Order: sequence, then C-alpha cells, then structure tokens
Amino acid sequence: MKRLALVLVLAGAGAAFAAQEASATNECRGLLVCVRVAGPWVVVSSGVTAPRARVDFQLSCPRGFAVGGLDAELSDRAIDVSFAGKLGSPVGPGVTTGRSALFGATYAGASARPPTFRPLLGCIPSSGGGGGPVPYGRVEAVYPPGEAVVRRVRTVTLRPGTVRAIAACGKGERLISGWHAVGFYTGSPPGQALVGSVRASRTLRNGRVQVSVRSGPAVVGVRSIVQVGVVCGGGS
Repeated sequence: MKRLALVLVLAGAGAAFAAQEASATNECRGLLVCVRVAGPWVVVSSGVTAPRARVDFQLSCPRGFAVGGLDAELSDRAIDVSFAGKLGSPVGPGVTTGRSALFGATYAGASARPPTFRPLLGCIPSSGGGGGPVPYGRVEAVYPPGEAVVRRVRTVTLRPGTVRAIAACGKGERLISGWHAVGFYTGSPPGQALVGSVRASRTLRNGRVQVSVRSGPAVVGVRSIVQVGVVCGGGS
C-alpha cells in the first residue's frame, strides 16, 4: 500500500509539473541569459464593426538589454496580437528588434466585452553580463496568443479603364478589416506619371472588401496589379 501511495504521489507531482510547464509563458524560452519584463494589461477596443480598431503598446527592456523573445497573455482567445519588427537580415535580436517592441492588438470576437492583453518581453544583454532566465507561469483564465484571424488575399491585373477586385471572408467568418495595395513590376521605381495614372477606392461591407481601380493608358505594357485583402475572425 505504501509503495502504491508513493507511486500515486509521484504521478501527481509529474502531472502538476507538466501542467505548470504547459502554462508557462515563452518570452525567455531558448535564451540562456534572459530577464523577463511584463507590461500592464492593455485594453483592446471591443467594437464589432469593420474595420476593427487596433491598439498599440510599446514595452521596453532595461538599459543595456535588447528584446530577444516576446509573448503575451490574452483575456480572450479572439485577440490577434503581433509586433512591429524592423527590416534586415538575418532576422534576430539587434536587427529585427531593439531595446523596445511595439505590440499591436485587435479584437476578432463577436461579443462586446472588455478584452485585454499583457505584453511580455524576454530581454538579453546587449553585450555580456546578466543573470539566468526569470521563471514565470501563466496564470489561470488567460490564454496564449494563437491564430485568432485568417487573412485572405486576391491579386488582380490592371488594365486601362476600370477594374474591380473583391476579397471575401469564408462561411461563418467575420470581417475584421481590409486593405488594398497597387503595385508595378518595373526595374526601377515607377515615375509620377505611372503612379498617378491609377486611382483606387475601397469599401468594406457584408464580410467582403471591394476595390474599384481606374487606370490610365500609362499602364499599357507595364505589369500592374492591385492586391485586395481581408482579415477575418471566427470560422473553423
């Protein structure tokens, strides 16, 4: 009986440890030297009409440190969180990130309630020194970032005259926001005459984005496109 009791205790301890590991945040994962910085719970707009409002929040590492890892805690799984990284190669601390990170969040849910998120940074020394990782477990009733939204894109070739392009959310999805962009495949930056010959307008309604583009004769012989995209929440 004593041996059975010991086995049950060890099994229970192992399960508790696994649960704790599963709930841990990841901002310091894989970093040998890391200092954790936790921001406040940032309120995200709960408006449910498109385009959804986005909230930005900047969080900084201590002086002498750079952002080496990021994570966030969500009060609602339907919060889409990202951060603004700088361009450059290779992608990594000191190139993509600096001392601070700008987090952005949008609510992709269907009910008007006060969603919040807490940004987290794993900070590494800019040069030498520092201590070990700061352990931190995710508290109950919050969620890690996931795939709260899906982006659907359509690209249409332009020609002289009017072209319409539509990108739509799938069945059961909700329109969160949309975008469009005009592009020219030229060897050098397009001139003012070419850029100015294209005019585009966008509307968002009924789960889709429609863009109407009117192009002049300057696009003849130039591969010109319009990209239309939607950000959708919900669905399967």
